[in-house]
Amino acid sequence: MTYADYVTGGRSFLLEKMAERLSPKRLAHCLRVEEASIDLAKRYGLDETKAGLAGLLHDYAKELADQDFLTLIDQHQLDPALKAWNNNVWHGLLGPYVIQAELGLTDADILQAIAYHTVGSSQMTDLDKVVYVADYIECGRDFPGVDQAREIAKISLNQAVAYETAATVAYLAQKGMPIYPQTLDTYNAYIHYL
Repeated sequence: MTYADYVTGGRSFLLEKMAERLSPKRLAHCLRVEEASIDLAKRYGLDETKAGLAGLLHDYAKELADQDFLTLIDQHQLDPALKAWNNNVWHGLLGPYVIQAELGLTDADILQAIAYHTVGSSQMTDLDKVVYVADYIECGRDFPGVDQAREIAKISLNQAVAYETAATVAYLAQKGMPIYPQTLDTYNAYIHYL
C-alpha cells in the first residue's frame, strides 16, 4: 500500500497542498512526525503506510484561523462547549473534517489517529498511540525529558503515552492552564503503565 491508495495523487499531491497551507517550519515538523511514525510502526509491527500518512497530515489544520474552527464546530453540529477551547485542541479534533473535505481522505483509522494526536483518548488504538508519541518525540523536538521519552518509546507504546501525558498534564498545571477533559481521561487510563 502507498499513500495513493488513500489519497488521489499520493504523497507528492499532499506535499503540494501542505506547502500551500502550512509555514515551512510547520511542514518540516510534519515531515519529521511522518518519519517518526513510520519508525514506530516498524518497531511495533503496525501498518507503516497508515502511520506515515497520519503522521504527515497530523497538523494539516494547525494554521487555520480560529473563526474557521468555530464555523466547523457549528457546521458539523459538534458540542458547543468545544468553542471554549483553542487551536491546541481544535487542530487535532477538527483536523479530520478539513482533511476529508480538502483531500478526500476517508480512512477512519488514519482520521482517528489525527483527531487524537493532541488530546489522546482512553481508548487509543496502537496507530493512535504511534502518532501521539511521534509528535512528541520527533527528532526536531528539544525540551527537558524528550530524550527519556524517546527511550521509553523504544520499549513500550503504552509507557510512552503515559510518560508524555503525565508530562503534558504537569506542564499545563504548572502554567495554570486549563486541561482538556479528554487529556485527563488519557492520563487516568495510561498512568498505571509508568
